Amino acid sequence: MVSLFDSSVPEPTELLRQTVADAFGETLTPRYASAFVSGNPYVVAALGRHYGVSSASILCTTGATGALSLIYKSLLKPGERVLVERPGFDLFGSLAEAAGLGVDHFDRPAPEYRLDLDSIIARLTPQTRMIVLSNLHNPSGMVIPPAELDAFAEIAEHHDLLCVIDEVYRDYAPDQVAGPYGATVSDRFISISSMTKIFGLATLRCGWLIGDPSLIQRVRAVSDATEFGISNLAHSVAALVLEKPEPFVQYWQSMLAASRPVVEHYHRQWVEDGLVEGRLPDHGCIAFLRLPHIADTLAFADQLCRERGIAVAPGEYFGSPGHIRIGFGKGVSSLDRGLSLITAELKNASETVAG
Repeated sequence: MVSLFDSSVPEPTELLRQTVADAFGETLTPRYASAFVSGNPYVVAALGRHYGVSSASILCTTGATGALSLIYKSLLKPGERVLVERPGFDLFGSLAEAAGLGVDHFDRPAPEYRLDLDSIIARLTPQTRMIVLSNLHNPSGMVIPPAELDAFAEIAEHHDLLCVIDEVYRDYAPDQVAGPYGATVSDRFISISSMTKIFGLATLRCGWLIGDPSLIQRVRAVSDATEFGISNLAHSVAALVLEKPEPFVQYWQSMLAASRPVVEHYHRQWVEDGLVEGRLPDHGCIAFLRLPHIADTLAFADQLCRERGIAVAPGEYFGSPGHIRIGFGKGVSSLDRGLSLITAELKNASETVAG
């Protein structure tokens, strides 16, 4: 089985093993501290330095999805509505519905998946209280230009809206490209992120949200009353990684430096042969491509899995049938094998349509 379904680099098990061995060997690291109420203080301090904010603007959570769920519960009331990007991560909407909220969608048009600000305004209703989007965009990996984010902040201010920006992929792009973090652009923006995508450390279940202290205080009150699953052990390891991220950054950078030329080669050939439409993002490890000869990409993904042993994410998962998301944060040999087998299936589909 070759999984191109994953949207992060593989877990850096050797780096993780070494980090844990050094911290929990003959002596116990002082980073092993309570993660409840105010969060692990070393995680909070590292995040404060990274984002340039005070501890009052930071709340640690059990992952990014845990952060989003808390936001829905604490800042919105049942019956109010959220406006969610499409294509987009399905949990943006399903978590809102589970909290008793209404969900509407706005489209981010291919191939750049930029924010169509006029379209967003047109989709607002009197009950809309929040907009949810991602940067880098999931599933396409495209970045929102900083000037576009500034214009979007003006819309939020004018229409009295809050905005959640999922930034779990954001640090794959350099600061000069991605611009400032959302929470530092406007006090109506809340940034959420985690250790999962950049560091490949989903096992730590360490996420956070960054925002105006008045908003964070409201979310913290709900978190203190309802969240009891935060692991002191996991968050202490997260503190160690955040304080010295260089080996982990070098890990993902070297992996993508090797894997990107492979996916670029296949993508170029696919486009030339008319097998896919769409472009690769300049940063990150995911791509969202349209398959012009395949409408039911859910069935196509199932066929790939059963017959070829290749896993991809069908566009139906993101509200856009006819597409697939490919994760290429893989070792070169398995990536090449997976893309080669996908090529064969794409050619079969093209020949079937031609016939």
